[in-house]
Amino acid sequence: MDILTALLVELIVIAVLFELARRLDVPYPSLFVIGGLVLFLYGYVVNAQPWDFGRLLGVYVVFFFVVAQLISWIIFHQRPSTALLIGGAFIVTGGIIISVNR
Repeated sequence: MDILTALLVELIVIAVLFELARRLDVPYPSLFVIGGLVLFLYGYVVNAQPWDFGRLLGVYVVFFFVVAQLISWIIFHQRPSTALLIGGAFIVTGGIIISVNR
């Protein structure tokens, strides 16, 4: 996919996100658009590089888990449970093993 196609897809995603935000009566629809832009940049950066996908996936899962839990805790005031922290420790450990192993 070339960059123009990717930009066209992103514009469509932004339009859909604005419409979804309008229908859901979201107070800050710009957050939807920012999220779409972040996803576009993420997709471009990940797919444009000649990285080993298996190792990248291990790191991705760890970052996704950590960021999701931080957002849940900071923005939605939902503290992670003990079980979630233990499971998260396994996720982080697995990501380290995948990333370090050559």
